[in-house]
Amino acid sequence: MVALVMALAACSSGGKSESSASATDSGNSSAGGVKLEMWTFNELHKTFYDDMAKRWNAANPEKKIQLTVNVYPYDDMHNKLLVALQSGTGAPDLADIELNKFPNFLKGEPQLIPLNDIVEPEISNLVKSRLDIYAKDGQYYGIDFHVGAAVIYYNKEILDKAGVNPDDIVTWADYEAAGKKVLDATGVPMTTLETSDLWTLWPQVAQAPGKDDFQTADGQLNITSPIVSGPLKWQQNLIKSKIAIPTPGGNHHAEEYYGMMNGGGAASVWMPMWYMGRFTDYMPDLKGKIVIKPMPVWNPGEPRSAGMGGTGTAVTKTSKNQDAAKSFLAYAKLSKEGNIEIWKQLGFDPLRSDVWDAPELKEPNKFTDYFGPNIFDILTQVKSEIEGVNINEKTPAISDAFKTSVITRILLDNEDVDKVLSEAANQLK
Repeated sequence: MVALVMALAACSSGGKSESSASATDSGNSSAGGVKLEMWTFNELHKTFYDDMAKRWNAANPEKKIQLTVNVYPYDDMHNKLLVALQSGTGAPDLADIELNKFPNFLKGEPQLIPLNDIVEPEISNLVKSRLDIYAKDGQYYGIDFHVGAAVIYYNKEILDKAGVNPDDIVTWADYEAAGKKVLDATGVPMTTLETSDLWTLWPQVAQAPGKDDFQTADGQLNITSPIVSGPLKWQQNLIKSKIAIPTPGGNHHAEEYYGMMNGGGAASVWMPMWYMGRFTDYMPDLKGKIVIKPMPVWNPGEPRSAGMGGTGTAVTKTSKNQDAAKSFLAYAKLSKEGNIEIWKQLGFDPLRSDVWDAPELKEPNKFTDYFGPNIFDILTQVKSEIEGVNINEKTPAISDAFKTSVITRILLDNEDVDKVLSEAANQLK
């Protein structure tokens, strides 16, 4: 009897839960405003959205929203969202979708709504290449937090000991020559190269002029081209000459790397602007020693940066409050106020380039205390040189191949670059 009562109670409870969810999805507004549900995989993103919802409600008392942000583990969230959109039930109004996962949501007919009506009025203020990676057939389906501009971080204390001025380093050939001087004078390698991730390879590939990188602009596999093989051969030679070493831990997010770098173990690293937070949080002893500069180029006059990483926030087709969701998304990630808060709260380089010289971005915070007050001067210099990347449904497989095999075989096992890339291309095809 007890078991029967409990079973009946559970069924009753489940029914109420479904009813409650249905009421939320129906878009019924209450005294508190329109209810919106959002999914993300990052707790810091939730904190930002919660704050922006409060700001939205204060600025728009007649259009208040009740935003509920749910945080799920990375893979769980993306898998759950894909299933919900494919089935047509259970998806939130808004969702954060990581760049490498976004192609899965653009296959066939996207179950996300186009955002052109909120993007195009601001397009002249935005770094367009960061919008194109979330686009299909001329429609924008996601809005990023940041540009993710690749830059180079130099340890000026080490460079000074070797008599190297970072402003004299224009090309990668200059960089290699400077690296030899640093190694000879200090015994410290110029840099570290990742063997289990793409942050040291992809920027060098993407900054080549034109729209080709691991894929051509029309989506054809391109990994055997000089655009890819050239940087890999250069990196392989850098390790042979000991100007570079393999990154401890395999990537620039490993504890082993943080410890080595924090102790002055390498003179530089190139990573996106959002990597500043890794310095402040995990390499505190380098405070005041690191200067940020544009990346060197392969040939003078070529682009000095590329946009790396990202999270595209989307509005789902199943949302019953698409207009409210789009309005809030535009406020949080496209408005001047939103972009200033993205810097203040998250330390990201905002999508709107017209705020890079805003006084709010020079106000003291942990980043200006660490790197100095003129962080965004570098971004202003390379504003028109931030190359985009090709993202489509082939991207995840290409990325996995390089992370798990290609880079290891070339940089650690010293295999022939062209041979490894040819074999990888055959497998991917």
